[in-house]
Amino acid sequence: MTEAFAVHPLTPDRWADLEALFGEHGAVGGCWCMFYRLTARRYEAQKGEGNRLALKALVDSGRPPGLLAYDGDEAVAWVSVAPRHEYTRLSNSRVLKPVDNSPVSSIVCLFVRQDHRRRGLSLRLVRAAVDYAASQGARIVEAYPLDIEGASYPAAFAEMGFMPTFVEAGFSEVTRHSPRRPIMRCYVNHRGDAP
Repeated sequence: MTEAFAVHPLTPDRWADLEALFGEHGAVGGCWCMFYRLTARRYEAQKGEGNRLALKALVDSGRPPGLLAYDGDEAVAWVSVAPRHEYTRLSNSRVLKPVDNSPVSSIVCLFVRQDHRRRGLSLRLVRAAVDYAASQGARIVEAYPLDIEGASYPAAFAEMGFMPTFVEAGFSEVTRHSPRRPIMRCYVNHRGDAP
């Protein structure tokens, strides 16, 4: 049986839903999905409450930083998607440095509530993120998942997702600067639909 999950941009009226999903730890370790948006020094300085307030300010600015998936009235999963230039750490990373000068939107975080994992929700979120980025004008959506075929890895620390999910969603590897971290892209056609 296929489960239906509604997916919506994180707007101010949905903030309480994100807080309930992330809980007191801000998803993992006080991150509040700010790790890739900030320099290492700033991230550490405001870990926890500071990161929560920074994400809240971003949401309140009217620029949704990602999407929430709902099972009924409860938010059960999150994906962060935005233009790559909004993610400071990507620009400063040797492993995730830009492939070229093409403008891209990036998916940098997937968080699925523990009781909803292994139900195909990550794939649905990735597809929804591509559609959302396309609706905002993106022609290329980029991702940086883990390639750990056959290895065990704690889902809570695989914030960028796993490679097979992105392959199934229509992404292709374009390069890699690390054995386990490919840079993958999905090219969006002019109608705003993924191929």
